[in-house]
Amino acid sequence: MTLIRQTAAWWREYRAFTLASITALFVLLFTVGGAVGAANALMQTKGAEGQTYTIATDTTWAPFEFQRDGELRGIDIDLINAIAEDQGFDVEIDVLGFDGALAAVQSGQADAVMAGMSITKEREKTFDFSNPYFDSGIQMAVAQNDDTIASYEDLAGKTVSAKTGTEGFAFAETLGEEHGFTVTGFQDASDAYGDVTAGNSAAVFDDYPILAYGIATGNVALKTVTDQEKASSYGMGVKKGENAELREAFNEGLKNVIENGTYQAILDDYLGADAPEAATIGSGKAALGNEELDLGEPGELPVNPNFATDTPKTNGEFVIATDTTFAPFIYQLDGTNVGIDMDLLRAIAANQGFEVEVKTLGFDAALQAVQAGQADGVIAGMSITDERKQVFDFSDSYYASGVQMAVAENSDIASYEDLAGQTVAVKTGTVGYDFAQELSKDVGFEVNAFQDSADMYNDVATGNSAATFEDAPVLQFGIASGNVPLKIVTDPEPGADYGFAVLKGQNAELLQLFNDGLQNAKDSGVYQMIIDRYLAIEDAEGSGTSFWSLIGASMPTLLQGLMLTLLATALSIFFAMILGIVFGILKLSTNVVLRQLASAYVNIFRGTPVLVQAFFFYFGVPAVTGQPLDALTAGVITLSLNAGAYITEVVRGGVQSVDPGQMEAARSLGLGWGSSMRRVVMPQAFKIMTPNLINQFIITLKDTSLLSVLGFAELTYQGRIVIASTFRSFEIWIVVGVMYFVVIWLLTVLSNWFDRKFNK
Repeated sequence: MTLIRQTAAWWREYRAFTLASITALFVLLFTVGGAVGAANALMQTKGAEGQTYTIATDTTWAPFEFQRDGELRGIDIDLINAIAEDQGFDVEIDVLGFDGALAAVQSGQADAVMAGMSITKEREKTFDFSNPYFDSGIQMAVAQNDDTIASYEDLAGKTVSAKTGTEGFAFAETLGEEHGFTVTGFQDASDAYGDVTAGNSAAVFDDYPILAYGIATGNVALKTVTDQEKASSYGMGVKKGENAELREAFNEGLKNVIENGTYQAILDDYLGADAPEAATIGSGKAALGNEELDLGEPGELPVNPNFATDTPKTNGEFVIATDTTFAPFIYQLDGTNVGIDMDLLRAIAANQGFEVEVKTLGFDAALQAVQAGQADGVIAGMSITDERKQVFDFSDSYYASGVQMAVAENSDIASYEDLAGQTVAVKTGTVGYDFAQELSKDVGFEVNAFQDSADMYNDVATGNSAATFEDAPVLQFGIASGNVPLKIVTDPEPGADYGFAVLKGQNAELLQLFNDGLQNAKDSGVYQMIIDRYLAIEDAEGSGTSFWSLIGASMPTLLQGLMLTLLATALSIFFAMILGIVFGILKLSTNVVLRQLASAYVNIFRGTPVLVQAFFFYFGVPAVTGQPLDALTAGVITLSLNAGAYITEVVRGGVQSVDPGQMEAARSLGLGWGSSMRRVVMPQAFKIMTPNLINQFIITLKDTSLLSVLGFAELTYQGRIVIASTFRSFEIWIVVGVMYFVVIWLLTVLSNWFDRKFNK
């Protein structure tokens, strides 16, 4: 109690002073805090101009940064100085080791690091990177006098060297697990090189410009023995969330020094003939400054300031054949042809000033269309092979594919060896088919071939086949969409390159336009934008669709196909009836020439498959006459002539079933032959013919599905298109089957009604 009374007395005595002190302290804190906040805000809005930044770097990474005669030189050093001058800020170069440079930025000792630093996913967790300013690649080098090592396979059981912390080191470690060699890490590239020349290591892995510069200057007694492996690009890094104004100034300055040629001169100075074109670095991102590009939606023309899409259409119009069942390269979305191939073709056409008319056919039909002169070129995820080069001229490769193996989600198969004694599903005509055929000879499995990828995937998912081999992007796209219940278990095997093709010796101008546009697309980054639209899909984005959602989304497309099916059927039956009646009567003629003519017609079109007739009219006739036919016209001609042959026999049989006395009675009453046939014989004959005619109508309707091989977008073809993008073949074929059944059932009911109405 005494203590409480003393405290209360103290409070009463010093209350005013205490409250005043606390108030003053708060005022001081708010004032100082506000001042600091205002200062920070001012710094953030002021930008980089007039500031001085500390840039941490390395000095053991020639030609990017190194010391010569006591002077710090290199591409990185010259570039940051040029950008600083362009943007009006100063730099202080802090020379540290590579690891030290990274640590300096993380600890706030430096504002940025610029040391030939690769932009990787792992580093992006710690640093914010500028636009890429150099595209690197990894190469393997061995001692100059070493002729025993020429490939990765020759490194088995040996030791290789690499600089720690680099992509070359990570690449070597991954490769070592596959080929059975160990990796020794060094702090400096020169030590890694020296370990090889001393014979301690068999080879070294490093970024190609570093190796090339060292060898070219005569300071490194090595030789490169492999092609460049794709690696990440170099970028300037700042601590994540900080120094945004420096990064933006760097991007803007990089754009400016590329435009005025300063950066190209720097690259030429250090790399000579090996110098890349500055504007194309990072697929054109280096020259974009701070402009953010939108990938756009499938089917849209890309928007990129370095890629013109408004070139006047002065270079003509070309017909391009394609397949629409090869997602993500070509498929239909909301009735529009989209995919990597389609978007790339449209972008190139817009850039090079020509127009394209796309003919959607099956893959085989697309190739035949070009050979028959129905199309000027074909783009359909088509692999460039020596065999095809004998028929087609190919463009530069626009995609390097690879083959991967996938198994059912609950499968324990993890390697090729596990396939011994099993069955493997593949798609005919693909690189995956060829790869599986070759592999089966070593491993011992059976190959089961399918026409469509969706059927192949279902065969594995249902357990009929143990695994499937497919082009890597197609397989990855299907699994990422959530509609293919498989999992990938191997890395991509080297596959073929895809190319645009024209008939050999023809349309050289079109081929050159495609190549020029493709190069522009790659240089400007448009090519990568289009690729990312379809292949940068994270697994989490694709969760599949429910059955009813799938049906709802597919129904407009299927109904459109059904309308074309009915149109083709109606036209074909109309013309077939005319042909059947005419040739049926000719077969009853007493004139042997007319009778033989009718017999020849019937024998030809009943004796050959409808599919062959369709190919003949669509590809063969235009090749001979030079007059192209569209798929509907060729299809109606085919079905009319085929059905007409059968109806001819129906008419002949119907007429001959009428009692001959009916004709004699009509003629005895004074009617002519024509009037007797029209008024007496044919009405009775049609009653007899009705059931057979109804059957023929139904057969003709179902035969329209064969026209899908011509790219005629009837019901079956539309079903294949939906499956190509959703990989849900079971559900879609059920719906297509139901639609056919309903239409045929209604046609049968209608026909029977007519039969009862007019034949009672």
